[in-house]
Amino acid sequence: MFDFSIVTNWIHELLLSIMPEGVAVFIECVAVGVCIVALYAILAIILIYMERKVCGFFQCRLGPNRVGKWGSIQVVCDVLKMMTKEIFMPKGADHFLYNLAPFMVIIASFLTFACIPFNKGAEILNFNVGVFFLLAASSIGVVGILLAGWGSNNKFSLIGAMRSGAQIISYELSVGMSIMTMVVLMGTMQFSEIVEGQANGWFIFKGHIPAVIAFIIYLIAGNAECNRGPFDLPEAESELTAGYHTEYSGMGFGFFYLAEYLNLFIVASVAATIFLGGWMPLHIVGLDGFNAVMDYIPGFIWFFGKAFFVVFLLMWIKWTFPRLRIDQILNLEWKYLVPISMVNLLLMACCVAFGFHF
Repeated sequence: MFDFSIVTNWIHELLLSIMPEGVAVFIECVAVGVCIVALYAILAIILIYMERKVCGFFQCRLGPNRVGKWGSIQVVCDVLKMMTKEIFMPKGADHFLYNLAPFMVIIASFLTFACIPFNKGAEILNFNVGVFFLLAASSIGVVGILLAGWGSNNKFSLIGAMRSGAQIISYELSVGMSIMTMVVLMGTMQFSEIVEGQANGWFIFKGHIPAVIAFIIYLIAGNAECNRGPFDLPEAESELTAGYHTEYSGMGFGFFYLAEYLNLFIVASVAATIFLGGWMPLHIVGLDGFNAVMDYIPGFIWFFGKAFFVVFLLMWIKWTFPRLRIDQILNLEWKYLVPISMVNLLLMACCVAFGFHF
């Protein structure tokens, strides 16, 4: 398995040989930031195109097929249109909060995106409380959504923001407890160690029934965290026009749109990392030849393959089930998912304490 830290260490040593350490570190930070932004934008384009094609497939349609080969340039045209649209300020809006809200949402998305280990040695933020940091950073986004609804001076936006706040804060409990269930099994909260701990088997297999239950709960709650169907009440078009971002145009709306799709990828990436081994190949104990062949496949291929598999599952959920009412959404969380998550956490703790795991 190729270790990307070999490349980064070589670049670091090269820069140190021609410039002071402070300047070298500054250049490295800028380069890493540019790479994050570029990867963020590329993934957003891929996910939007994938969403449209998957949606068309489930509804027996073709999806985009006019602009470019198989409609591949349609998303690029949408981006250019969004970048050139006028940004206006609604009458009576709170200027500071209205302008701050999209940046709060996109910054939260960037912070969580930087926690994801794409390959061995390719972790940007990698420290011993990585899981806690990811959960904390992802919680910032709901503040931006509430600010957008309040600052827009629009009742529909405010209702959408309050719905979103209630929904996201509620489902954060199930997401957190599902991840904590796996932390009990893993014994660490550092993402690099989590992946390396799955060298002899992915945690979804090693954790038995509690791991499978945690995975299912995580997918349901993660979908709700992203405000995606059937949990897209904050943006219910028939009731709220477009929800909390009704009064936004141009790149103000674009930031919310980007964050939604990248949050979808982040949810899928965390699931792939914690449950499906991240960049770790599929290894089966006793099959050394098979394991050696799997090791030839680069780690980032494994990671993106698993992540996009989970993305497809989440899109499948969205285009299969009808939109729920707000009372149904909150009942599902507080009456079912939270109690099941608590019992599952205790069950995993008992399995680990008594050695009932691989």
